[in-house]
Amino acid sequence: MDIIGNMILALDTDVIVAALRSPRGASRRLLGLVRTGQVKAVATVGMLIEYEAVLSRPVQLAATGLTLGEVGSVLDALAALVVPVTPHFLWRPQLRDPNDEMVLDAAVNGGADCIATFNVADYLPAAARFGIAVERPGDILRRLP
Repeated sequence: MDIIGNMILALDTDVIVAALRSPRGASRRLLGLVRTGQVKAVATVGMLIEYEAVLSRPVQLAATGLTLGEVGSVLDALAALVVPVTPHFLWRPQLRDPNDEMVLDAAVNGGADCIATFNVADYLPAAARFGIAVERPGDILRRLP
């Protein structure tokens, strides 16, 4: 399939969590576009480790109904889909949260057009300085052709 507008995203952990918690939500639909190759996603190893740490919490396992093994399988599949990015730290810190720094770093070094997150304000104005949009999953979906 063609990539929709050649869009490249960096996915904040909250988007991954929402995708697994809500099968009909915008985050799940966004991951579906990544799965089908219509949208590219970039990630660092650190981001994948954070996804795993958060999704493996008992509260998240209960909310998603997944086992640790199933979380591992989901993340293995995601790791196979994302474009790997080597992190560069020379310009840090830009944000208050070090975990957000990983996402911004992947976006900058991976040539992302947008960071998908529910915490838009956490990435601004830093992402804008790098020419990267920051949007909620539903807003991203609404502007895709």
